[in-house]
Amino acid sequence: MTARPGAGEPIGAVFFDIGETLVNEGEIYGRWADWLGVPRHTFLTKLGAVLATGGTHMDMLEYFRPGFDLEVEEKKRAAAGVPNGFGPADLYPDARDCLAGLRAQGVFVGVAGNQPVEAAEQFAALGLEADVVGISDVWGVQKPDPEFFARCAALAGEPPGRILYVGDRIDNDVRPGLAFGMRTAFLRRGPWGVILRDDEALGRCTFVLDDLAGLPGMVAAHNAG
Repeated sequence: MTARPGAGEPIGAVFFDIGETLVNEGEIYGRWADWLGVPRHTFLTKLGAVLATGGTHMDMLEYFRPGFDLEVEEKKRAAAGVPNGFGPADLYPDARDCLAGLRAQGVFVGVAGNQPVEAAEQFAALGLEADVVGISDVWGVQKPDPEFFARCAALAGEPPGRILYVGDRIDNDVRPGLAFGMRTAFLRRGPWGVILRDDEALGRCTFVLDDLAGLPGMVAAHNAG
């Protein structure tokens, strides 16, 4: 876990991605493997291989079921009573205290990620301390579109340079956050956080994290400095 706070304004707002930042998606992928009739370890191994070669999780689903249609398969799962999405058991154990610790400092805490409309209700059920929650399919805009980050800044009422965006993906979180003028924190967990690398982008991150436990203290130290 490293900090590169440098000079500049204090951090007035922190926004968090959802998947693999606050929510462990391991069981979500596991249930997809079960649905497709693929052993879970095989499914996850293929996911890693696809990401390492520049592919996406949709490429992996297509590999196991050619012609895969996410909307169709989700409707089939719903009809079969197979759960989709996330719940309290999927919350990373460091997430709750991290958000509460930042809010206790008077920092604006936001959550904003690329998620389906249904995730709004699922996230609300987690009972996390956050000033605002943004769901891409509710907003009608997804990362890495600059408008997504503009929406975060508008909700926080802070200029980009006073906002820290925390996420596990270099492509969807770090690079576009930096391009919008925000500070970024890269979280090294989950498939994307472990596999994807970009030394130039990481070198521009304010923080590089292995977990969220120490982030409130790092933000407090930065702001005090």
